[in-house]
Amino acid sequence: RPVADRAVSTGGLLAQLFEVLAAIALAPLFMGWVNQCRAWLQNRSAPPLLQPYRTLHKLMRKELVMAEHASPLYRRTPYVLFGAMATAAAIVPSLGTDMPFASAADAIALVGLFATARVFIALGAMDIGTAFGSLGARREMMVGFLAEPALLMVIFTASLIVGSTALPTIAATLSARELALYPSLAFAGVAFLMVLLAENARIPIDNPATHLELTMIHEAMVLEYSGRHLALIEWAAALKLFNYACIGFALFVPWGLAPAGASPLALLPALGWLALKLAGAGMVLALIETVSAKLRIFRAPEFLAMAFMLAVLGLLVHLLLGS
Repeated sequence: RPVADRAVSTGGLLAQLFEVLAAIALAPLFMGWVNQCRAWLQNRSAPPLLQPYRTLHKLMRKELVMAEHASPLYRRTPYVLFGAMATAAAIVPSLGTDMPFASAADAIALVGLFATARVFIALGAMDIGTAFGSLGARREMMVGFLAEPALLMVIFTASLIVGSTALPTIAATLSARELALYPSLAFAGVAFLMVLLAENARIPIDNPATHLELTMIHEAMVLEYSGRHLALIEWAAALKLFNYACIGFALFVPWGLAPAGASPLALLPALGWLALKLAGAGMVLALIETVSAKLRIFRAPEFLAMAFMLAVLGLLVHLLLGS
Protein backbone atom coordinates (compact mmCIF):
# COMPACT_ATOMS: atom_id res chain seq x y z
CA ARG A 1 0.00 0.00 0.00
CA PRO A 2 2.71 2.60 0.83
CA VAL A 3 4.52 1.69 -2.41
CA ALA A 4 1.34 2.30 -4.43
CA ASP A 5 0.72 5.62 -2.65
CA ARG A 6 4.29 6.64 -3.35
CA ALA A 7 3.86 5.77 -7.03
CA VAL A 8 0.69 7.80 -7.28
CA SER A 9 2.43 10.72 -5.56
CA THR A 10 5.38 10.51 -7.94
CA GLY A 11 3.06 10.42 -10.93
CA GLY A 12 1.17 13.41 -9.60
CA LEU A 13 4.37 15.37 -9.09
CA LEU A 14 5.54 14.57 -12.62
CA ALA A 15 2.16 15.61 -14.01
CA GLN A 16 2.25 18.80 -11.96
CA LEU A 17 5.74 19.65 -13.20
CA PHE A 18 4.75 18.96 -16.79
CA GLU A 19 1.68 21.20 -16.50
CA VAL A 20 3.66 24.13 -15.13
CA LEU A 21 6.39 23.79 -17.75
CA ALA A 22 3.77 23.46 -20.49
CA ALA A 23 2.02 26.62 -19.27
CA ILE A 24 5.28 28.60 -19.22
CA ALA A 25 6.20 27.35 -22.69
CA LEU A 26 2.77 27.75 -24.32
CA ALA A 27 1.86 31.17 -22.89
CA PRO A 28 3.85 33.20 -25.48
CA LEU A 29 2.49 30.95 -28.25
CA PHE A 30 -1.08 31.68 -27.11
CA MET A 31 -0.32 35.40 -27.11
CA GLY A 32 1.10 35.11 -30.63
CA TRP A 33 -2.01 33.25 -31.79
CA VAL A 34 -4.29 35.98 -30.42
CA ASN A 35 -2.22 38.67 -32.16
CA GLN A 36 -2.30 36.70 -35.41
CA CYS A 37 -6.08 36.21 -35.32
CA ARG A 38 -6.56 39.86 -34.51
CA ALA A 39 -4.45 40.91 -37.51
CA TRP A 40 -6.37 38.58 -39.83
CA LEU A 41 -9.72 39.94 -38.70
CA GLN A 42 -8.50 43.51 -39.23
CA ASN A 43 -7.24 42.64 -42.73
CA ARG A 44 -3.63 43.34 -41.78
CA SER A 45 -0.46 41.39 -42.37
CA ALA A 46 -0.27 38.98 -39.44
CA PRO A 47 2.95 38.72 -37.39
CA PRO A 48 4.63 35.31 -37.20
CA LEU A 49 3.12 32.91 -34.70
CA LEU A 50 6.48 32.60 -32.93
CA GLN A 51 7.07 36.37 -32.76
CA PRO A 52 6.61 36.51 -28.93
CA TYR A 53 9.45 34.01 -28.50
CA ARG A 54 11.70 36.10 -30.73
CA THR A 55 10.84 39.21 -28.76
CA LEU A 56 11.63 37.51 -25.46
CA HIS A 57 14.93 36.20 -26.84
CA LYS A 58 15.88 39.66 -28.07
CA LEU A 59 15.04 41.29 -24.74
CA MET A 60 16.97 38.65 -22.80
CA ARG A 61 20.10 39.49 -24.78
CA LYS A 62 19.76 43.26 -24.45
CA GLU A 63 21.68 45.28 -21.91
CA LEU A 64 19.82 46.03 -18.69
CA VAL A 65 19.30 49.78 -18.15
CA MET A 66 17.82 51.08 -14.89
CA ALA A 67 17.18 54.47 -13.36
CA GLU A 68 19.87 55.83 -11.07
CA HIS A 69 17.68 55.83 -7.97
CA ALA A 70 15.91 52.52 -8.58
CA SER A 71 15.28 50.66 -5.33
CA PRO A 72 15.58 46.89 -4.77
CA LEU A 73 11.79 46.72 -5.08
CA TYR A 74 12.03 47.94 -8.68
CA ARG A 75 14.69 45.35 -9.51
CA ARG A 76 12.83 42.43 -7.94
CA THR A 77 9.36 43.21 -9.26
CA PRO A 78 9.82 41.33 -12.60
CA TYR A 79 10.91 38.18 -10.76
CA VAL A 80 7.96 38.44 -8.35
CA LEU A 81 5.55 38.85 -11.26
CA PHE A 82 6.89 35.85 -13.13
CA GLY A 83 7.05 33.75 -9.95
CA ALA A 84 3.45 34.63 -9.04
CA MET A 85 2.15 33.70 -12.49
CA ALA A 86 4.14 30.44 -12.52
CA THR A 87 2.75 29.59 -9.08
CA ALA A 88 -0.75 30.34 -10.35
CA ALA A 89 -0.13 27.90 -13.20
CA ALA A 90 0.50 25.23 -10.56
CA ILE A 91 -2.97 25.84 -9.10
CA VAL A 92 -5.00 26.09 -12.30
CA PRO A 93 -5.82 22.68 -13.88
CA SER A 94 -4.76 23.11 -17.51
CA LEU A 95 -4.08 19.46 -18.41
CA GLY A 96 -5.29 17.29 -15.52
CA THR A 97 -6.92 17.34 -12.10
CA ASP A 98 -4.18 15.39 -10.29
CA MET A 99 -2.27 18.42 -9.00
CA PRO A 100 -0.49 17.97 -5.63
CA PHE A 101 0.40 21.68 -5.38
CA ALA A 102 -3.24 22.73 -5.83
CA SER A 103 -4.12 21.22 -2.43
CA ALA A 104 -2.09 23.98 -0.77
CA ALA A 105 -4.22 26.78 -2.24
CA ASP A 106 -7.74 27.14 -3.61
CA ALA A 107 -9.24 29.57 -6.10
CA ILE A 108 -9.50 32.32 -3.48
CA ALA A 109 -5.76 32.10 -2.87
CA LEU A 110 -5.32 32.22 -6.64
CA VAL A 111 -7.07 35.60 -6.70
CA GLY A 112 -4.68 36.64 -3.94
CA LEU A 113 -1.73 35.69 -6.16
CA PHE A 114 -3.05 37.91 -8.93
CA ALA A 115 -3.52 40.72 -6.42
CA THR A 116 0.06 40.30 -5.15
CA ALA A 117 1.42 40.62 -8.68
CA ARG A 118 -0.71 43.72 -9.25
CA VAL A 119 0.53 45.41 -6.09
CA PHE A 120 4.17 44.74 -6.95
CA ILE A 121 3.93 46.02 -10.51
CA ALA A 122 2.14 49.14 -9.28
CA LEU A 123 4.79 49.77 -6.63
CA GLY A 124 7.55 49.14 -9.15
CA ALA A 125 5.97 51.62 -11.56
CA MET A 126 5.80 54.31 -8.89
CA ASP A 127 9.28 53.60 -7.54
CA ILE A 128 11.04 55.63 -10.25
CA GLY A 129 8.73 58.59 -9.74
CA THR A 130 7.77 59.21 -13.37
CA ALA A 131 4.37 60.60 -14.30
CA PHE A 132 3.60 57.72 -16.66
CA GLY A 133 4.38 55.07 -14.06
CA SER A 134 2.20 56.68 -11.40
CA LEU A 135 -0.63 57.20 -13.90
CA GLY A 136 -0.57 53.57 -14.96
CA ALA A 137 -0.32 52.34 -11.36
CA ARG A 138 -3.38 54.31 -10.30
CA ARG A 139 -5.39 53.00 -13.23
CA GLU A 140 -4.22 49.43 -12.65
CA MET A 141 -5.27 49.53 -9.00
CA MET A 142 -8.66 50.95 -9.95
CA VAL A 143 -9.26 48.14 -12.45
CA GLY A 144 -8.08 45.51 -9.97
CA PHE A 145 -10.22 46.94 -7.17
CA LEU A 146 -13.31 46.50 -9.35
CA ALA A 147 -12.37 43.26 -11.15
CA GLU A 148 -11.40 41.12 -8.14
CA PRO A 149 -14.89 41.11 -6.51
CA ALA A 150 -16.45 40.07 -9.83
CA LEU A 151 -13.93 37.25 -10.23
CA LEU A 152 -14.61 36.06 -6.68
CA MET A 153 -18.37 36.03 -7.34
CA VAL A 154 -17.79 33.92 -10.46
CA ILE A 155 -15.71 31.44 -8.45
CA PHE A 156 -18.29 31.37 -5.64
CA THR A 157 -21.03 30.50 -8.15
CA ALA A 158 -19.10 27.46 -9.36
CA SER A 159 -18.00 26.50 -5.86
CA LEU A 160 -21.59 26.48 -4.60
CA ILE A 161 -22.59 24.13 -7.41
CA VAL A 162 -19.72 21.75 -6.65
CA GLY A 163 -19.21 22.32 -2.93
CA SER A 164 -15.51 23.19 -3.14
CA THR A 165 -13.30 26.19 -3.93
CA ALA A 166 -10.47 24.06 -5.35
CA LEU A 167 -10.31 24.47 -9.12
CA PRO A 168 -9.27 20.82 -9.81
CA THR A 169 -12.26 19.59 -7.79
CA ILE A 170 -14.60 22.00 -9.59
CA ALA A 171 -13.32 20.92 -13.00
CA ALA A 172 -13.46 17.21 -12.16
CA THR A 173 -17.00 17.44 -10.76
CA LEU A 174 -18.42 19.52 -13.62
CA SER A 175 -16.79 17.33 -16.28
CA ALA A 176 -18.41 14.21 -14.74
CA ARG A 177 -21.90 15.70 -14.97
CA GLU A 178 -24.11 15.35 -18.01
CA LEU A 179 -24.06 18.14 -20.56
CA ALA A 180 -26.64 20.74 -19.57
CA LEU A 181 -27.14 24.49 -19.59
CA TYR A 182 -26.83 26.02 -16.13
CA PRO A 183 -28.28 29.58 -16.11
CA SER A 184 -26.09 30.48 -13.15
CA LEU A 185 -22.93 29.43 -15.03
CA ALA A 186 -24.15 31.30 -18.13
CA PHE A 187 -24.30 34.57 -16.20
CA ALA A 188 -20.99 33.78 -14.52
CA GLY A 189 -19.39 33.00 -17.89
CA VAL A 190 -20.25 36.41 -19.33
CA ALA A 191 -18.96 38.09 -16.17
CA PHE A 192 -15.75 36.07 -16.31
CA LEU A 193 -15.13 37.07 -19.94
CA MET A 194 -15.49 40.73 -18.99
CA VAL A 195 -13.07 40.30 -16.08
CA LEU A 196 -10.59 38.49 -18.35
CA LEU A 197 -10.57 41.42 -20.77
CA ALA A 198 -10.05 43.94 -17.99
CA GLU A 199 -7.42 42.02 -16.03
CA ASN A 200 -5.28 41.29 -19.09
CA ALA A 201 -5.24 44.82 -20.52
CA ARG A 202 -7.37 43.94 -23.55
CA ILE A 203 -9.87 46.00 -25.47
CA PRO A 204 -12.30 47.54 -24.46
CA ILE A 205 -10.53 48.40 -21.17
CA ASP A 206 -6.96 48.76 -22.46
CA ASN A 207 -5.11 48.38 -25.73
CA PRO A 208 -1.88 46.36 -25.40
CA ALA A 209 -0.53 47.81 -28.65
CA THR A 210 -0.81 51.51 -27.79
CA HIS A 211 1.49 54.03 -26.15
CA LEU A 212 -0.96 56.91 -25.97
CA GLU A 213 -0.92 58.71 -22.64
CA LEU A 214 -4.69 58.98 -22.33
CA THR A 215 -5.40 55.28 -22.87
CA MET A 216 -2.53 53.03 -21.75
CA ILE A 217 -2.52 51.21 -18.43
CA HIS A 218 -0.16 48.23 -18.58
CA GLU A 219 2.31 49.89 -20.94
CA ALA A 220 2.52 52.96 -18.72
CA MET A 221 3.81 50.83 -15.84
CA VAL A 222 6.56 49.07 -17.81
CA LEU A 223 8.00 51.93 -19.87
CA GLU A 224 11.07 52.19 -17.62
CA TYR A 225 11.94 48.49 -17.76
CA SER A 226 14.37 47.02 -20.26
CA GLY A 227 16.40 43.91 -21.00
CA ARG A 228 15.64 40.75 -19.10
CA HIS A 229 13.39 42.65 -16.67
CA LEU A 230 11.06 43.65 -19.50
CA ALA A 231 11.24 40.12 -20.92
CA LEU A 232 10.10 38.64 -17.60
CA ILE A 233 7.25 41.18 -17.34
CA GLU A 234 6.03 40.44 -20.86
CA TRP A 235 6.33 36.70 -20.25
CA ALA A 236 4.38 37.07 -17.01
CA ALA A 237 1.66 39.02 -18.87
CA ALA A 238 1.36 36.21 -21.43
CA LEU A 239 1.29 33.64 -18.63
CA LYS A 240 -1.45 35.59 -16.87
CA LEU A 241 -3.61 35.53 -20.00
CA PHE A 242 -2.94 31.80 -20.33
CA ASN A 243 -3.90 31.22 -16.68
CA TYR A 244 -7.13 33.16 -17.08
CA ALA A 245 -8.00 31.16 -20.17
CA CYS A 246 -7.38 27.90 -18.28
CA ILE A 247 -9.50 29.13 -15.36
CA GLY A 248 -12.33 29.68 -17.84
CA PHE A 249 -11.79 26.20 -19.26
CA ALA A 250 -11.89 24.66 -15.77
CA LEU A 251 -15.12 26.46 -14.86
CA PHE A 252 -17.06 26.37 -18.12
CA VAL A 253 -15.36 23.89 -20.51
CA PRO A 254 -13.86 21.26 -18.15
CA TRP A 255 -13.83 18.38 -20.64
CA GLY A 256 -10.62 16.81 -21.88
CA LEU A 257 -8.68 16.97 -18.61
CA ALA A 258 -6.73 13.92 -17.49
CA PRO A 259 -8.46 12.40 -14.41
CA ALA A 260 -6.78 12.03 -11.05
CA GLY A 261 -4.68 8.90 -10.74
CA ALA A 262 -4.03 8.65 -14.47
CA SER A 263 -0.52 8.03 -15.76
CA PRO A 264 1.57 10.97 -16.98
CA LEU A 265 1.07 9.68 -20.53
CA ALA A 266 -2.62 10.58 -20.19
CA LEU A 267 -1.56 14.23 -20.30
CA LEU A 268 -0.68 13.95 -23.98
CA PRO A 269 -4.33 13.66 -25.17
CA ALA A 270 -5.18 16.41 -22.68
CA LEU A 271 -2.52 18.57 -24.32
CA GLY A 272 -4.30 18.16 -27.64
CA TRP A 273 -7.61 19.18 -26.06
CA LEU A 274 -5.91 22.18 -24.47
CA ALA A 275 -4.51 23.24 -27.85
CA LEU A 276 -8.01 23.11 -29.37
CA LYS A 277 -9.47 25.12 -26.51
CA LEU A 278 -6.72 27.73 -26.72
CA ALA A 279 -7.21 28.02 -30.47
CA GLY A 280 -10.93 28.64 -30.00
CA ALA A 281 -10.38 31.05 -27.10
CA GLY A 282 -7.80 33.00 -29.10
CA MET A 283 -10.20 33.45 -32.00
CA VAL A 284 -13.03 34.54 -29.71
CA LEU A 285 -10.77 36.98 -27.89
CA ALA A 286 -9.49 38.45 -31.17
CA LEU A 287 -13.06 38.75 -32.49
CA ILE A 288 -14.21 40.61 -29.37
CA GLU A 289 -11.28 43.01 -29.61
CA THR A 290 -11.95 43.60 -33.31
CA VAL A 291 -15.65 44.43 -33.00
CA SER A 292 -15.26 46.42 -29.76
CA ALA A 293 -14.20 50.02 -29.33
CA LYS A 294 -11.80 51.21 -26.65
CA LEU A 295 -13.77 52.60 -23.73
CA ARG A 296 -12.83 55.85 -22.08
CA ILE A 297 -11.08 55.25 -18.79
CA PHE A 298 -14.05 56.82 -16.98
CA ARG A 299 -16.32 54.10 -18.38
CA ALA A 300 -14.20 51.23 -17.05
CA PRO A 301 -15.94 51.25 -13.61
CA GLU A 302 -19.32 50.87 -15.34
CA PHE A 303 -18.00 47.94 -17.41
CA LEU A 304 -16.66 46.12 -14.34
CA ALA A 305 -19.71 46.98 -12.27
CA MET A 306 -21.79 45.23 -14.93
CA ALA A 307 -19.49 42.19 -14.67
CA PHE A 308 -19.98 42.15 -10.89
CA MET A 309 -23.76 42.41 -11.24
CA LEU A 310 -23.85 39.54 -13.72
CA ALA A 311 -21.73 37.39 -11.41
CA VAL A 312 -24.00 38.18 -8.45
CA LEU A 313 -27.04 37.44 -10.60
CA GLY A 314 -25.61 34.04 -11.44
CA LEU A 315 -25.01 33.40 -7.74
CA LEU A 316 -28.59 34.39 -6.89
CA VAL A 317 -30.02 32.23 -9.69
CA HIS A 318 -28.26 29.21 -8.24
CA LEU A 319 -29.29 30.00 -4.65
CA LEU A 320 -32.93 30.71 -5.50
CA LEU A 321 -33.58 28.30 -8.38
CA GLY A 322 -30.89 25.70 -7.80
CA SER A 323 -29.81 25.74 -11.45
